[in-house]
Amino acid sequence: MKKLKAGGRISAYGKAPLLLSILLLVALFPIWTVSFQAGMIASAVWLIYTVTAAVICFYGRHGIQKDLVNFATRYSQVQKGLLKGLAIPYVLCDENGKILWSNAGFAAVVHKDRISSKSIASFFPVLTRERLPEDQRPVTIHISYERRDYRVDMRRISMNDGFESEVDFDGCIIAIFFFDETDINMYIRLNKEQSMVTGLVYLDNYDETLESVEDVRRSLLTALIDRKINKYFANIDAVVKKIEKDKYFVVMRRINFEKLVENKFDILEEVKTVNIGNEMAVTLSIGFGLDTESFLQDTQFARNAIDLALGRGGDQAVVKTPGKVSYFGGKSEQIAKNTRVKARVKAHALKEIIGTKDQLIVMGHKNADVDSFGASIGIFRAAAHFGKKCYIVINDVTSAIKPLMDMFVNNPDYAPDMFVSNSEALQINNQNTAVVVVDTNKVSYTQCPELLSECKTIVVLDHHRAGEDRIENATLSYVESYASSACEMVAEVLQYLDDTIKIKG
Repeated sequence: MKKLKAGGRISAYGKAPLLLSILLLVALFPIWTVSFQAGMIASAVWLIYTVTAAVICFYGRHGIQKDLVNFATRYSQVQKGLLKGLAIPYVLCDENGKILWSNAGFAAVVHKDRISSKSIASFFPVLTRERLPEDQRPVTIHISYERRDYRVDMRRISMNDGFESEVDFDGCIIAIFFFDETDINMYIRLNKEQSMVTGLVYLDNYDETLESVEDVRRSLLTALIDRKINKYFANIDAVVKKIEKDKYFVVMRRINFEKLVENKFDILEEVKTVNIGNEMAVTLSIGFGLDTESFLQDTQFARNAIDLALGRGGDQAVVKTPGKVSYFGGKSEQIAKNTRVKARVKAHALKEIIGTKDQLIVMGHKNADVDSFGASIGIFRAAAHFGKKCYIVINDVTSAIKPLMDMFVNNPDYAPDMFVSNSEALQINNQNTAVVVVDTNKVSYTQCPELLSECKTIVVLDHHRAGEDRIENATLSYVESYASSACEMVAEVLQYLDDTIKIKG
C-alpha cells in the first residue's frame, strides 16, 4: 500500500518556540553589558520561557497531534457523509472502469446496493474503457438510462495530488458525475413544439379554374375551396387568414407542423377533389419558414419558400430553414397562368430600374448558348433605347454563339466595348449600376458570381425552375418556368417597355 507522510509545516510550527529561545539568548548579551540588574531579570524571563517551551514541545506534542488527528478524522467523516448523501449520483472508478466507491444517489439510479468492484460498463454499456478520460481534460457525454437523460461528466484525478510520497506512484482514479437532464430536455422539447410556425398558401390556377365553370357556380367553387383549406388546417389546430382572393396566411404550432410534414402535405391532393364541373383541378403552392432567430425572419423565409414553389411550377410545398430547403409534391403537370398582366407589371418595374441607373451589366450563364446571348442582346437594346450604357459579360466565346457574336463586333449600330470579361465588369460596376441576369437564376451558374455580391440592384429574367442556389437578393425577379426560352420572356417584356424598340444589325 502506498505510504504517505504529512507535510513539514506542523513539525516546523512545533520547533518554532525553541528556535525563538535561541534568538532570545543571543539578545541577552547586550543587556548584560548595559546593566547587571537588567541582565538578571532578562535571564530569569528567558529561563522561564525556555523551560515552558521545552515542556510544551516535548511533552505536549503528542496531545497536539492527537487533537489534529481527531479533527482530521471528523472532517473526513463529514466530507464522506456529504458525498454519500449528495443528490447527484457520483462514482469513483479506476482506469479500467472498475467501481471503487459510489454514493447513495448512484445506487438509487442503478437500483443496486452492492456496487463496488463492478464495472461501470455493466450498468452503462456506453461507458467503456475507451470513453473514459485519458488525461486531465474533462470528458462530457450524454446518455439515456431507463427513460432518463443524463449528462455524464468525467474527470481524471491523480493520487499524487496534495501529498508528498515516499514512493513513486502514478495511479489515478476517475470521478464520474451523473446530472439528470430529463426535465430540462422535456421543457426544451415542449418549448420547441409550442413555438409558432408561419406559412403561406397560394392557389396556383384560381382564375383559370373559375373560368372553366359557369358563372353561377363560381361563388360555390370559391366557397368549397375556402372550406376545404380552412377545415384541413383547423384539424391540426392552425389559424388561417385569407389575405387575398387566392392567398392564405397560416400560423400553427411546431408540433402540428410536424404532423403536416409527416403527412407530406396531403392537402395538395385533397384540394384537387373539389370539383363541381370545373375542367381544371385546383392546385396549391405552400411555403413555410422556420428555425430562424425571429418570427419576422420566419415569415420572410415563408415568402422565399412560396417563391420557390411557384418558380418550380406550383402544386407543391416548400419548407425553408437556415440550412436546408425541403420539397414536397410537385407531381402534377405544370399549369401556366395567363401572364400578360404579370409581364406588363415586370416590364414597368424594369423600366423604373433602367431609368434610375446610369448603366447596366447583362450576363447569362457559363458556356453561353444562343438563348442567353439573344436575351442579353434584347436587354442591351432596351438600355440603349433609353439612353443608358450597357455591357454584356461573356468570358469564353463558345462555338454556339461565335457566329452571332461576330455579327455584333465592329457593327456600327453597337458600341465596340459592349462585350466585357469578368474582371472588366467588376471594374465597371459602381453604385449606379444594375445587373441583369438572363437564362439562369443560380448564382454559381452566372458568368460572374462575384458581381452579384458587389451590386445592390439585381434583375433576374429566367425560364428555369428555381433551386436552392437561386439568387436571393434580386430587386426584381421574373422567373416563369412555363416559358420556352429566355428570349421569349425578354421579347414579351420589351413590348411593354416600348413597342418602338428594334434589334438593329
